[in-house]
Amino acid sequence: MPLTDDQLRRYSRNIILPEVGVEGQQMLSRAHVMIVGAGGLGSPVGYYLAAAGVGHIAIVDDDIVELGNLQRQIAHTTEKIGLSKVASVRQTFEALNPEVKIDAIRERVAKGNIEDLICNYDIVADCSDNFETRFLINDACVLLTKRLVSGAVRGFEGQLTTILPGEGHCYRCVFEDMPLADVAASLQESGIIGAVPGVIGSLQALEIIKLIIGKGEILSNSLLVFDGLKSEFRRIGVSRDKGCDVCGDKPRITLLNR
Repeated sequence: MPLTDDQLRRYSRNIILPEVGVEGQQMLSRAHVMIVGAGGLGSPVGYYLAAAGVGHIAIVDDDIVELGNLQRQIAHTTEKIGLSKVASVRQTFEALNPEVKIDAIRERVAKGNIEDLICNYDIVADCSDNFETRFLINDACVLLTKRLVSGAVRGFEGQLTTILPGEGHCYRCVFEDMPLADVAASLQESGIIGAVPGVIGSLQALEIIKLIIGKGEILSNSLLVFDGLKSEFRRIGVSRDKGCDVCGDKPRITLLNR
């Protein structure tokens, strides 16, 4: 469908890029992206995807906005304290770009619903804040062949990788097992500088845009590590583990709901 005059004006700075153009903008408008987590990472991911004109964005989270979130979760505001996070971000992103369809799904991601949640979306952005959900999203995306852009943050540090099922590594190839419960709990409760999820979330959004328009080098078979204290990025090469439980030659993990 041709772009309207309003769309040509709104996305003019995208369209003048030779890597995007009108065709790329139309690809963005037809894309369906699922964001898991409406917090520190989900805020910039959703903001930039909505601003770019990604046509259909779903956000899943079961939490409500709290005062302690506002230091880093920039899609929420003080007046939205007590509101569900997905309702809050839907208001924010629709105010930015009312032509983008936003699905606000107030659920906790679990084995019983993950397949149904992601099956209708082209790309999944993992913006979750715990290891159990992160491994679950990875497994479901690999088994359902959904492209996944996974981000994680802690303190002054962050990391990012893009998983293309059937073409390269998965999250389990890098982090084989979840940390012990007490270690995982301490990591999830550690401090975080708000600008760090801003950096990683923006990079997640950029990876998703590149995947949609089919341009640029993707972080497949790579882990990008950010050290905010040193203002330093490191790109670490990774590869598919043939013995991986989910993407290896003899996987032991099967479809979650069947």
